[in-house]
Amino acid sequence: MKTLFSWRTGSVLAAVAVFTAGSPATAESWPVKPVRLIVPFPPGGSNDIVGRLVGAGLGERLGKQIVIDNRAGANSIIGTEIAAMSQPDGYTLLVISTSFTTNPIIHKLPFDSKKAFAWVAMLGSGPNALAVHPGFPAKTVKELIDLAKAKPDFVSYASTGVGGNAHLGTELFKYMTGTKMLHIPYKGGGPALIATIGGQVHICLSSLIQVIGHFRSGKLRAVATTAAKRSPILPEVPTINETVPGYETANWWGVAAPRGTSAAIIKRLNDEIGVVLNNPDTAKRLVQEGAEPEIKTPDELGRYVISEMDKWAKVAKIAGIKGE
Repeated sequence: MKTLFSWRTGSVLAAVAVFTAGSPATAESWPVKPVRLIVPFPPGGSNDIVGRLVGAGLGERLGKQIVIDNRAGANSIIGTEIAAMSQPDGYTLLVISTSFTTNPIIHKLPFDSKKAFAWVAMLGSGPNALAVHPGFPAKTVKELIDLAKAKPDFVSYASTGVGGNAHLGTELFKYMTGTKMLHIPYKGGGPALIATIGGQVHICLSSLIQVIGHFRSGKLRAVATTAAKRSPILPEVPTINETVPGYETANWWGVAAPRGTSAAIIKRLNDEIGVVLNNPDTAKRLVQEGAEPEIKTPDELGRYVISEMDKWAKVAKIAGIKGE
């Protein structure tokens, strides 16, 4: 059966060949050439911003350039497949994020997300924000819950598409609060925000990076953020879990490598990324972008990724979200 990913026998193999030519380096000599960091999204998004920021510091630590390779498409699946098919020699790395854990729920993937990669390091995490049109009557999470219960399916919410973080995060909120709201999917975060600003929908969950400017301009109103604790750049805005105990969703970013990459190289990468994240200038830049540095060992990152996959699979099942 032909799928969206049938192109891989041509263009992906060619792309992999370009970056995997030559004999692999030993752990002792690595790196002897630039290291490619695949960002499976276009330039300018949160994955790109975080990847470039940490990549610059990592390149200084390793003494070799970290080449950012934006391979956008299919909600990160195209770039992720290129990384999965690359040689496990330490010269190809991949930025992973929330989409890495939700894609297996709704797509038949050309790789096994749990088995195709070795976990390298966590980079950081940041909350989503519950944003509403300024004219929306509910000003708090409790008022939103009360309104949604009083008028089932009256409140509409925008998402970036079926199975995305905004969709699953809002469905988790509905499940934990016993509310019914109407899902209006859009083709990306930009259109979803435009619809909310224009009043076509009432609310949306969006990354803090995307909405902070709209909050400051008054085009949108912040009701709450979604992480376990309040955001340092919006300390006056409560978290959802202050009203709904146990609710938590977040954007997060990490680094993975093709399965089989040397454990010694992975340890070196994890150690050096930890040094970069502990740099005050890097930490300050991340906070300004609506994220915070977060250091995990490779094993800790692996457990976190698997737990996120399991969590969102359960939410999708409860919400009746089906895959391809």
